[in-house]
Amino acid sequence: MKGIILLLTALILSTGLYAQTKTDHLAEGDLIFQTSLSAQSKAIQLATKSRYSHCGLIFKDKDGYYVLEAISQVKRTPLKLWINRGQGRSYVVKRLKNAKQILTLQKIAEMKKIGAQFSGKAYDLAFDWSDDKIYCSELIWKIYQRATGLEVGKLEKLRDFDLTNPIVRKKLKERYGNHIPMQETVISPVSIFNSKLLTMVN
Repeated sequence: MKGIILLLTALILSTGLYAQTKTDHLAEGDLIFQTSLSAQSKAIQLATKSRYSHCGLIFKDKDGYYVLEAISQVKRTPLKLWINRGQGRSYVVKRLKNAKQILTLQKIAEMKKIGAQFSGKAYDLAFDWSDDKIYCSELIWKIYQRATGLEVGKLEKLRDFDLTNPIVRKKLKERYGNHIPMQETVISPVSIFNSKLLTMVN
């Protein structure tokens, strides 16, 4: 019996689900991207022509690193749990190129304060630009812009995306019916990912 238990333990550990998440390379204010397993993930990937459909901001508290994200609502998610939730547990981290100069302790505190103002707000399924509800890339963009004055990622209009795929069109129909707000200001995960202000961390 003891041998079987040891074998099962080894198998569990080999999957990586309980492996230690390395954090030596991380810093507060880092941006983290993944391919979400949500119902709308494929539509986002197709419309934005990117593998990444979800993103968040990395911060730290007494319990370690967490991701501030907009999912069902804006909340903190432990980093390891956030990573495990993505497709294949794969993720990419990016950082402001001059983070050491800009993201001082005071500036990080300001970013956290702004993030706290969004805490608990519902996820914005309509991708509206107001603060009433909020989606993942919008959360990142607004926190950075309001805390540092930097615009991480290019703002676009809904019409700028590829809305031709049937999967995308079906999702738009579900959200907007026959009145798609083509002029709505939006920020996508890939627009932030491709920002020239950022550099790859891993």
